[in-house]
Amino acid sequence: MANVDDVSRQGARFDRMMALLDRYLLASREWVVSRASGDVLEVAVGTGLNLAYYRDDVRLTALELDPGMLDVAAVKAAAADRPATMLVGDGQCLPFADASFDSVVCTFSLCGFPDHEQGIREMVRVLRPGGRLLLADHVVSTNPVLRGGQRVLEAVTVPLSDEHFTRRPLMVVERMPVAVVESDRLHHGIVERVHARRG
Repeated sequence: MANVDDVSRQGARFDRMMALLDRYLLASREWVVSRASGDVLEVAVGTGLNLAYYRDDVRLTALELDPGMLDVAAVKAAAADRPATMLVGDGQCLPFADASFDSVVCTFSLCGFPDHEQGIREMVRVLRPGGRLLLADHVVSTNPVLRGGQRVLEAVTVPLSDEHFTRRPLMVVERMPVAVVESDRLHHGIVERVHARRG
């Protein structure tokens, strides 16, 4: 594990980068996480920006591909006295048996998955019957001007960092063995939130 000073610096850099965006995203983080219950898996936990919103009674497992980011999340969880099992792993190939969790959370991360459909398929696979799939992400805008800008931006971000701005995870979720309970879009449709239940 990285030392605490290195972890703190790395976490501070990422959190500064996210601070501007989080003026728009915080409400969506809380919307998603407040619906999680029971045995919860957060996929792509990053630096743990969602940790503060979990209820005290959840049993949290946090998965992250980047070990350095996971170290930051672990430090935050310890500081907040938030018990969590922290694991390095790929959201496209979850290291869990079928039907392992009551809730699966993923916020503002599917946009960076090489194959977001496979990621969602895996999240549904590890849900128990009646379990909740809880997502928020930036998606293709409903505003044609912003949508055009997103496509231009993707010409740079997709080859550089595999960051997508014109996906719609909801369209994938609707093809899975889940029922969409609620969904909405904010900020000219750029942010979409989804709550679905496994059949």
